[in-house]
Amino acid sequence: MDPRARALEAAAAGLGLEAAWTPLEVDAAERRAYRAWLAAGRHAGMAYLARTQDARLAPRRAFPWARSALVVAASYAYPDPGPPPGGLRVGRVARYAWTRDYHLALGAAVGALVRRAHALGLEARGYVDHGPVAETLFARRAGLGWIGRNTLLLAEGRGSYRLLGVVLTPLEVAPGPRAPERCGRCTACLAACPTGALDALGLDARRCLSYWTIEHRGPWPLELWRENAGWLFGCDLCQTACPWNRFAEERPPWPGFSPEPELAHPDLWDFLRLSGRAFARAYAGTAFLRPGRPGLVRNALGVLYSQRHGAFEAYLEAAAADPSPRVRRAAAQGFFLLGRRRLLDDPDPAVAAFARRLWEGGGP
Repeated sequence: MDPRARALEAAAAGLGLEAAWTPLEVDAAERRAYRAWLAAGRHAGMAYLARTQDARLAPRRAFPWARSALVVAASYAYPDPGPPPGGLRVGRVARYAWTRDYHLALGAAVGALVRRAHALGLEARGYVDHGPVAETLFARRAGLGWIGRNTLLLAEGRGSYRLLGVVLTPLEVAPGPRAPERCGRCTACLAACPTGALDALGLDARRCLSYWTIEHRGPWPLELWRENAGWLFGCDLCQTACPWNRFAEERPPWPGFSPEPELAHPDLWDFLRLSGRAFARAYAGTAFLRPGRPGLVRNALGVLYSQRHGAFEAYLEAAAADPSPRVRRAAAQGFFLLGRRRLLDDPDPAVAAFARRLWEGGGP
């Protein structure tokens, strides 16, 4: 191996990261599978995945100078920090979001590796789930694990609680030894998914709670109010059901991650009390900025409704008076599910029209 490649691998290890090299290639079967997945509409409203497919599937066209990727993995198998006292702390948050935004934390480490590559005289570019790069496919090719039925990277002794980054370089490298696929006949992740988002063809984002609670900007389908299984942000059920996670070796999580009680168990009232600017300040540098304050209020309403929580109606009334039209649209759905005709005369014509459309079918 080129000594510069070894130096970058050692630098990654010094940052506490797993690391392995792979040529910058996506094979024909992977390309066909990804294009078929897109053609079936399984990416839901994430149109950027279709727009960037050529770069993802033919990376050397997008990065003509690049020949390899150093794939790094950071474990987020940290323990639950427990809820802080007080507040309305209902609803589950995906484990990766219990800490500061991994794009920033892991991105800083990847940035350090890019700078080390530059110091070695190499052109380099780093990504942490924010560019047209097929990180999971590269990680499999590098030998960091296999792709399980839950579509996540799995490894013996480590499970799937790992986040990935890549550093693209012009170095010529050989692929790592492929990890054998060890899901066997297990379908625990498929059975654990409350909305049936996983099947023999992989993930259908149109049914996935992570998509609906994080990526989707509009109202939820009404059935999701009943099926969200109490998830406020993301969903980990396909991971918690996986035997490779349940029996993973006890290893310390990556030191760059530190779970925080207020992120693992947020107070739902904060999402209504805070203005948009105050919310952005309070949750700066966290994954909660992705759905934003209106998205989290919508999610909170769905959680409280599905749990038949005693605070649901009070939360719903507060949402109905919120300055955000997105929040009031979610409140209109909540009232509809309770059989109460509210917000049909909202001052925002779009909200009023949305509320009226809910009743055109004759009621819940």
